Amino acid sequence: MATYLEFERPIAELTSKIQDLSEMGEDSGINIAEEIERLREKRDKLVKKIYREATRAQICQLCRHPDRPYFLDYVPLLFESFQELHGDRAFADDAAIVGGLASFHGRAVVIVGHQKGRDTKEKLKRNFGMPRPEGYRKALRLFKLAERFEMPVLTFIDTAGAWPGIDAEERGQSEAIARNLMELANLRVPVICTVIGEGGSGGALAIGVGDRLYMQQFTTYSVISPEGCAAILWRDRKHAEEAAEALKPTARDLLEFGLIDGIIPEPDEGAHRDLAGAAREIDRVLTSALDELLQLPADTLLSQRHDRLRQVGVYEKS
Repeated sequence: MATYLEFERPIAELTSKIQDLSEMGEDSGINIAEEIERLREKRDKLVKKIYREATRAQICQLCRHPDRPYFLDYVPLLFESFQELHGDRAFADDAAIVGGLASFHGRAVVIVGHQKGRDTKEKLKRNFGMPRPEGYRKALRLFKLAERFEMPVLTFIDTAGAWPGIDAEERGQSEAIARNLMELANLRVPVICTVIGEGGSGGALAIGVGDRLYMQQFTTYSVISPEGCAAILWRDRKHAEEAAEALKPTARDLLEFGLIDGIIPEPDEGAHRDLAGAAREIDRVLTSALDELLQLPADTLLSQRHDRLRQVGVYEKS
């Protein structure tokens, strides 16, 4: 059964009517094809209107939609011969970060992404997609492996943030994230990062530094969630919608700020209704970007990456 958010309810109601009429026509033999077609056209227009006019708060809900595809949902549609590699060779294997070797249109690549869980058991296994230090150190091991064998790196971001627990702090969470930022900034192979859900703070940034950064249409990237921001500033999570407007975390906002390189369009009803369609758009963008980056010598690649990173943010000289 498809899950509908509150603002998607009108779509759900029309969908239910269409299904009921279709079943009624089959059972009774009455020809109601014209009425069904009229409702379908009405539904299509409603879908485009609702998603086109979605507020920032609603997009924050869409990026966490229960049916939204996760990293491992995209892997078989985008890559061939995926071989997952485990462990950081120091402490443990963190299931919140998944990565390994794969083939992308005949090219050997290293892919790394956050992975959330669907049911309770998997959510606990994946720690709700919130990595501990060993997850980032596993990712770093894969980044260095890619550099050694001259393979491009493709990362997929979808996390509420790094795990804030005492165990993570004891094992050097901040150091692990900072090390990844430094190493990714200097990696001598192409790095393309794509936000496919939530981009939460340093937990996202730790696999989000590269030559290109893209966001799917209904995703977010922010230093904090609207709920967390509201809890701090207003001491009441009910102000989440107001916080979302202030944070401006959507793909459209970040493109206007010049912080990302492009928005990957999603199907009319979002990636959560059409996984294959969403994967085709990601494939198209990644293929084009990779073709462009592979033409550049390593020194040019690094120089352009450093210039790109230095342009992030606003500052004044005094």
